[in-house]
Amino acid sequence: MFLNREQELKTLEALFDLKKASLAVCKGRRRIGKSRLIEEFGKKATKFISIQGLAPRRGSTKKDQLGAFGAQLAKNTTLPPIVPESWSQAFSLLNSVIGKSKTVVLLDEISWMSIGEKDFAGFLKIAWDTELSKNSRLVLVLCGSVSSWIDKNILNNTGFRGRVSVTINVKELALTYCNEFWGKYTNNISTAEKLKLLSIAGGVPKYLEEIDPSKSAESNIKRLCYQPEGYLFKEFEELLRDSFDKRAPAYKSIVEKLSSGSFGINEISAFLGWKKGGRISEYLNDLAKSGFISYHNSKDPGKKKTKSNIKYRLSDNYLRFYLKYLQPVKDQITSGIYHGKNLESLPEWETIMGLQFENLVLNNIRAVCHAAEINPETIVNAGPYVQKQTKQKKGCQIDLLIETKYTLYVCEIKFRKKTDRSVINEVLEKISCLNFPSTLSIRPILIYTGELTENIEATGFFAKIISFETLLTNKGQP
Repeated sequence: MFLNREQELKTLEALFDLKKASLAVCKGRRRIGKSRLIEEFGKKATKFISIQGLAPRRGSTKKDQLGAFGAQLAKNTTLPPIVPESWSQAFSLLNSVIGKSKTVVLLDEISWMSIGEKDFAGFLKIAWDTELSKNSRLVLVLCGSVSSWIDKNILNNTGFRGRVSVTINVKELALTYCNEFWGKYTNNISTAEKLKLLSIAGGVPKYLEEIDPSKSAESNIKRLCYQPEGYLFKEFEELLRDSFDKRAPAYKSIVEKLSSGSFGINEISAFLGWKKGGRISEYLNDLAKSGFISYHNSKDPGKKKTKSNIKYRLSDNYLRFYLKYLQPVKDQITSGIYHGKNLESLPEWETIMGLQFENLVLNNIRAVCHAAEINPETIVNAGPYVQKQTKQKKGCQIDLLIETKYTLYVCEIKFRKKTDRSVINEVLEKISCLNFPSTLSIRPILIYTGELTENIEATGFFAKIISFETLLTNKGQP
């Protein structure tokens, strides 16, 4: 399926109207559908040429990358197979087959393509200036999962300044589109069963494609996760290695810390035993740009944002599930001695699923705003909020605090089989502890999965009550 990328396609298609060669950048997490997006865009052109870098492996060289480039160029065109002697020659060969018709060229996983050649970006820049940009019907798309490489070598490189027309950051699918992966079975499968699978796959299209909607969630998870040949059993190590190469162990340590909650940079540094400084900031930025973690400003309501209030969280549901439930039994699964358990009997299942559900909601704040009738353009700040306890004030933790110019929306996110009226007292306690300016109104919102006792809605306490099913099925979302 190709879903929820209409805006990105429109942005790319508009490049054809410029009547000049255009350079575009497309980045995002592995398996998120970047290549598929550009392939769909390529259907709008007369000619589409796709060339992908070889994944990094021990001993891979510049010659290997050039050989792969030449072989794929020959497959896409009428050129005979050839191993270019340099990147200058490789780009000249590419230029020779573009012609005057509307053409899209995709250089995919471009950071891999650069392996063994420290001046790769420089050769590409020269080729663009002297040859490729002369083709007025060309759109050249540079695509990659290692967003930090693209930022450093393309977007923040003075050599490419003013040359990139469009930058697209492909993100997870919105929940309402995830629901479509169940196809004709959609109306026959419970919201609870869908949540089990989405708690692992998130909105990553490739993972959703691996689901067999005719089978139960338990059956799918056993096949994908708890067998040595399972797609998601093998995925974790490949994902980090392909994204971060030799530095993968350091990034793994960071996501292990974040798998338990949101933390500031000082807390993460202390956990790793690293000194505060540029390295930890660089690694966190790399993880965020690659789509694995997110950060938000946990500022006090009515106050200005400061760097000290920034909190990081693991926004990738698959990574948390792997670290919590696959990594501890990895050797048993590999050796074939693991005896599968019912998911709900796994250690801390309710706690971890609560985090996964909360993560799905936080990754779909626009859908929450739509259901709560909040104009996203009025939002000053949004994210989880922790008010630390001091001598003058009590502490409190709010799952999602949405601040607009005139209102604070205190959102309680509940993963329970049944939510009763005790949730009202919980939210009242949080609001009573919360320090906020008198100029702001307070409106509590309940976002839940499971069942509600009948009398919750009748109390009128919550300004809005939003079910997970609403987030899954509301086609009116922006």
